[in-house]
Amino acid sequence: MRYDDFRRSDEIEDRRGDDGGGMGGGGGFGLPMGGGGLGIGTIIVLGLVGYAFGIDPRILIGGAEILTGGGQAPSYQTDRRSAPAKTGAPTDEMGSMIAGILGEIDDRWSEIFKANGQNYTGPKIVLFRNATNGGRCGMAQSAMGPFYCPPDRTIFLDTSFFRQVETRFRGCSGNACKFTTAYIIAHEAGHHIQNLLGILPRVTRLQQQVGSKAEANALQVKVELQADCLSGVWVNREEKKRPGFLEAGDIDAALRTAAAIGDDTLQRQATGRVVPDSFTHGSAAQRKQWFMTGYQQGTVQACNTFGANSL
Repeated sequence: MRYDDFRRSDEIEDRRGDDGGGMGGGGGFGLPMGGGGLGIGTIIVLGLVGYAFGIDPRILIGGAEILTGGGQAPSYQTDRRSAPAKTGAPTDEMGSMIAGILGEIDDRWSEIFKANGQNYTGPKIVLFRNATNGGRCGMAQSAMGPFYCPPDRTIFLDTSFFRQVETRFRGCSGNACKFTTAYIIAHEAGHHIQNLLGILPRVTRLQQQVGSKAEANALQVKVELQADCLSGVWVNREEKKRPGFLEAGDIDAALRTAAAIGDDTLQRQATGRVVPDSFTHGSAAQRKQWFMTGYQQGTVQACNTFGANSL
């Protein structure tokens, strides 16, 4: 991926110098409090699925607790705020690349929203190491992977995760990992688009109304596959705006990453078996399919996972 001419966004808060200083209390983050209707196996699987990047995995765990009668809304230990952080586009290589990716994501989505008579305001990205205060989504820890916090309209990233994609998930290798980073950020920005369009709050209400955990999970899968599709839409629009920004192997790297973090792949690695009713992000094949749908068609309308006859 060629990104030298990307516009750098200033909507970056760099807390990497904190080194976890934002953790309060006894350290770490509190899992949702309550009666505890979940077994440790379920929590491990949900944690792994959340780690594969998406919406805060504690929301998944909290939702499962509510559906099994384990408690009310989740609460977290957040005793004090992080130390002051640097704001604006970072100057180190990784930070500069992330600022560039966010700048281009914002520009392309601004164009799409404007063409539909809507105003667009982009998300903020918080960069951190180890752990930091996640605002209204509780504590952010590196073990959670990147996630989007809807009430704060903020993406939280421990940049070491991108190395994990290469070494642990085998989602990319070499120079193509730069584009994998863009795909991951574009996926999180896809959740921001869903938030702006009112999709996330509607799905949350539906999940509270359905009668089973499997139904709630099925809704979450549609959310995640749509975010994959929306990331593909950005790549389509960016390629038209900047021909040649993609390099050989970039799309293959995104597809490898999508396959590596499919629910079936993660569950097989964690437990040795696959339970489709517990999927929250979609299978490897589904994630690849919906990214390619967005990339090939380049429209938001193509990403209607909720109206699709099959995923």
